[in-house]
Amino acid sequence: MIDALQNLPGVWVSVAAVLGLLIGSFLNVVAYRLPKMMEREWRAQCADILPNCTPSTPSTAASALPPVFNLVVPRSACPSCARPIRALENIPVLSYLQLRGRCKGCQKPIGARYPIVELATGLLSALVAWRFGFGAQALTALVLVWALVALTLIDFDTQLLPDSITQPLLWLGLMVNSFGVFTDLRSALAGAVAGYLILWSVYWLFKLVTKKEGMGYGDFKLLAALGAWLGWKSLPIIILLSSVVGAAVGVGLIILARRGREVPIPFGPYLAGGGLIALLKGQSILDWYLSNV
Repeated sequence: MIDALQNLPGVWVSVAAVLGLLIGSFLNVVAYRLPKMMEREWRAQCADILPNCTPSTPSTAASALPPVFNLVVPRSACPSCARPIRALENIPVLSYLQLRGRCKGCQKPIGARYPIVELATGLLSALVAWRFGFGAQALTALVLVWALVALTLIDFDTQLLPDSITQPLLWLGLMVNSFGVFTDLRSALAGAVAGYLILWSVYWLFKLVTKKEGMGYGDFKLLAALGAWLGWKSLPIIILLSSVVGAAVGVGLIILARRGREVPIPFGPYLAGGGLIALLKGQSILDWYLSNV
């Protein structure tokens, strides 16, 4: 099997695509449940520290969750009728098409985001497999891409970048590069430190000038993790790409969607996009830039 994956690129790309579809289905669960789990934990901590604390009504209905609620339990169910989703109804993309985008029980529409995330994760996984071939780079890059997809979804929904993903991602990047998979350990360590300090400095400079917070600490940790994976040389590319795309989207939302300037825009998805481009084409972009300077 390993010989086939190594010697037949088409087989490896196909396997990665199918695996990506399955992981994409799980990432939908992560994006939905992890913020609720975090809120429940915060409220429990608040109650332990301040017994008389009466926090405001939970925005995610954390108080209505079942006693055991994690990434595995309870089983996924329709949010409208609470009908458990059967295994044959949970096949990535295909089940959505078979059900014609509606719950089999109550016939309420199923959000198109679910198959879109599954399909996008499958395509990104296939792209990584095609770019790196079968080996340590591809296998570890898949983990990075899946984590970036999860962070993108959560940040879009809640403007949170959970430590439970960003911090292990940082340490995993350093561990991977201790074997020189993407860069040497010295470059990875410098990338982690520089990635955090760059956005940390921007945050405080913006706050001193405007008296407002321009980004969250999760953004610092995400850029630090990307620096740990791809090395310090990738940071200018990631920052430039994410800033340009973020600015363009922000201006577009203000002009086209008439979104107020005071409405915060999550920066994590653009950092994730910049990191993905740097992972796949970072060296080519850097070589092109240096050859034209």
